[in-house]
Amino acid sequence: MCSYEIDPRRVREVVAVVLAGGRGVRLDPLTRDRAKPAVPFGGIYRIIDFALSNCLNSGLKRLLLLTQYKAHSLDRHLNLGWHRFFCRDLGEYLDVLPPQQRVDDQWYLGTADAVHQNIYSLERASPRLVVVLAGDHIYKMNYHTLVKAHEDSGADVTVGALPVPREQAVEFGTMEVDASGRVRGFREKVPDPPPYAADPSKALASMGIYCFSADFLLEQLRLDASDPCSRHDFGHDILPRLVDTHGVHAFLFRDENRKRDAYWRDVGTIDAYFEANMDLVGVDPQLNLYDDLWPIRTHHPSYPPPKFVFAEEGHEGRRGEATDSLVCPGAILSGGHAHRSIIGPGVRVNSYARVEESIISEGVDIGRRAIIQRAIIDKDVQVPSGATVGLDPEEDAARGLTVSPGGVTVVPKGFQFEVSPEVGFSETAARVH
Repeated sequence: MCSYEIDPRRVREVVAVVLAGGRGVRLDPLTRDRAKPAVPFGGIYRIIDFALSNCLNSGLKRLLLLTQYKAHSLDRHLNLGWHRFFCRDLGEYLDVLPPQQRVDDQWYLGTADAVHQNIYSLERASPRLVVVLAGDHIYKMNYHTLVKAHEDSGADVTVGALPVPREQAVEFGTMEVDASGRVRGFREKVPDPPPYAADPSKALASMGIYCFSADFLLEQLRLDASDPCSRHDFGHDILPRLVDTHGVHAFLFRDENRKRDAYWRDVGTIDAYFEANMDLVGVDPQLNLYDDLWPIRTHHPSYPPPKFVFAEEGHEGRRGEATDSLVCPGAILSGGHAHRSIIGPGVRVNSYARVEESIISEGVDIGRRAIIQRAIIDKDVQVPSGATVGLDPEEDAARGLTVSPGGVTVVPKGFQFEVSPEVGFSETAARVH
């Protein structure tokens, strides 16, 4: 699982704080009813499952998960699938902490403020080290290697770092690092990121993963909370302020995915989310979900196996089949065809329907002869017979559907197609209820 044995005594002194309150505005409409970490990914997973699985696989079993925005879906997922992995009798826990206004009467103002408002829970846990991480990225990482590097360097704070193309780095905090790994400059989301010394075509981006010595973190959170000019954010405020006065070190991301290139995705936009999901249907996807040494855990509802029925020959023959696709439990392809798609749990694809290069979420029913192409259909949507989605982005937009800059059509939860009895479906109007 990792290159050296995990020391159980060391990890018992670590608390992981998972920031899972993200609103995910750029993922709308997938985040209209749920926080970004609760958005489905890869058919059976939620985005949060990757950070939590990393914690579990790294031996970190004292977790504080901070929620805020529309957290019901996330809370339900955690209650159904995650608390069973932690034994309180052994000092293990996954505590979900919504905003309590314990420190003041504000909602979370930034990432640092979110941790500061839960400073009471951190003090009660009495950790020696604190790992702070985001709950809305897709990757595999052994946080124990980060902890070990932090201790070996004697740093006050260690920042997970990843080289990314400079044109993409404008969306991240970027660092200037000397030969020893010490951070000499940190700037958040600047238009001209500094080049990475090892590869000037790239910049060294912060992954939003930090390891702090606990006493030092608490001190810095209090100082930041008392600063009226601060945005109370780790990337904007705390880290840039510490670079000149304290030991801030970068830790290069070590991927547990065992592929040639390190895999880390910020699925913060519809197009990025779509492409990351589509990566999974490839013959040799860069993200390996079939990995016994680094399993990604989740809640598994009691669905029966997927089913493919009808195998009629001929031009109009029905054939239930899926090619180059992920098909989840409970799905039935009843004479329908899926290609390069993710078919979620409990989905039904009816006779002669065709799904191509699409993400179909749990409980969706696709009617006979419907055509879905380059689309995302959220949970429990009923697609009527003969419907088309994704064939004409302009028509989709006129119906009130979201069409991404990359041409991906999104059908949100609760969307109902209206078919006028006087016209064909090509002239259909639609509305969201």
